[in-house]
Amino acid sequence: MKIENPTLCIIVPCYKEEEALPIFYDTIKPVLDSLPARCSLLLVDDGSSDNTLGVMRQLAQRDSTVKYLSFSRNFGKEAAMLAGLQNADADYVAIMDADLQDPPDFLPVMLRVVNDDARNYGCVGTRRTTRQGEPPIRSFFARMFYKIINKISKTEIVDGARDYRIMSRRMVDAILSMGEYNRFSKGIFGWVGFNTYWLEYVNRERVAGETKWSFHKLFLYSIDGITAFSTAPLAISSYLGLLCCGVSMIYLLFVFIKSLIYGDPVAGYPSMMCVILFLGGALLLGIGILGQYLAKTYLEVKGRPAYILQEKKLD
Repeated sequence: MKIENPTLCIIVPCYKEEEALPIFYDTIKPVLDSLPARCSLLLVDDGSSDNTLGVMRQLAQRDSTVKYLSFSRNFGKEAAMLAGLQNADADYVAIMDADLQDPPDFLPVMLRVVNDDARNYGCVGTRRTTRQGEPPIRSFFARMFYKIINKISKTEIVDGARDYRIMSRRMVDAILSMGEYNRFSKGIFGWVGFNTYWLEYVNRERVAGETKWSFHKLFLYSIDGITAFSTAPLAISSYLGLLCCGVSMIYLLFVFIKSLIYGDPVAGYPSMMCVILFLGGALLLGIGILGQYLAKTYLEVKGRPAYILQEKKLD
């Protein structure tokens, strides 16, 4: 249903964005003022060690539409997005980064599409058509991740999809109903469903500061995504176990027939070492895969909060 004069809350996760935040605010403020909606910014400080929180306080003093949350330590972007969603009281909720890699000028189109009753979209998302400016090795592994996860998971995760999107209230409520501790939002956005309209754009560079996503962090994040939305690795380890058993039986039969027919003593040592190393590696791989799922289960069972607030301003 189309909403007249809707409210829009924009969640901005921030980690060490002291330099980028003032530029972001000056850029997005004219866009928000031009929208046919009552807009607010919800800045989430993810335990930054610089003056990010201080900048948030200054912006909140200057502008009553700016609100903020601050964590007691760094809990990660997933926790920051969750905190924003839990505290965003609006008809529509958007998520975007503070580095201006997410184009603010898309907001008028995004709001118009999601608020169009005839089109029945629950979400308007964005995706990058190129990864220009990224290291080639990172781009390669990113593309491989999307190919792999879309083959082994029933949840579609669009290649190049950003967290930058605007969602209806019903979609936000559906996301919040998923109370899991280990969160992979790109998968969650796809899992809850709702019709999504995609806007494509060419990759943009950061306006200030440096990316906080190292290759190692992105690799661990991809592991989280695979274990959160697919059990295929467990099946693969089982198939590998069956393959090892089959190869072992075939090799045992070969050695037996060779000794029976030719009376050839089994030299053994090189082949034995190869078999032991192969089986040992396969066994450790299977244990490692099982350990990843067990670790996620362990974190879920403990029931710890996804984040802890040390300061907030929501009024």
